[in-house]
Amino acid sequence: MQSRFAALIASLLLVTGAAHAQSTKQKAAPATPAPAAQQQGEATPPPQPGWAARCSSVSRDAPLECAIEQNAVLTKTGQLIVLINIRVPADSRVPVALVQLPLGLNLPAGAKLQVDEGKAIDLQIQTCENRGCYASTPISAELLASMKSGKQLKVSFQNMAKETIAIPMSLTDFAAAYDKIK
Repeated sequence: MQSRFAALIASLLLVTGAAHAQSTKQKAAPATPAPAAQQQGEATPPPQPGWAARCSSVSRDAPLECAIEQNAVLTKTGQLIVLINIRVPADSRVPVALVQLPLGLNLPAGAKLQVDEGKAIDLQIQTCENRGCYASTPISAELLASMKSGKQLKVSFQNMAKETIAIPMSLTDFAAAYDKIK
């Protein structure tokens, strides 16, 4: 089990993208960037590329493991802020989300996922290594349905100063991408 989790994390770390991260304080207006994001060189936002489907196998004889993912990076530095990977394991057929977050978090606060203005789902941060911190959770049928019909998935966490940072991620093409891997 640990080797499968390590292999999944290793495959995630090789993936790059060009999404944009917009950091905001929870109480601030959505368009107000947090000071930390400004100091790290955030510029005007490029268009969001959306959800990408990827399949891989450990060998030619092994079954394909497919997942969809989207990430958010700082525009000027290319620093990964959030990566969300959703896969449907062949054995359980229950979708699982793996969320990669940056280092420098308030770990006890964990992270949250929220679709549009719906109920926030708490995530416990499970481990950290030199590329970031990770949380994993099964996706309930209710959350999956709201992601398919929603407009925005917000990933939020606290920095070391206990300021809440919320990263909006588009759900525009989520349903079509998920249909490719289910």
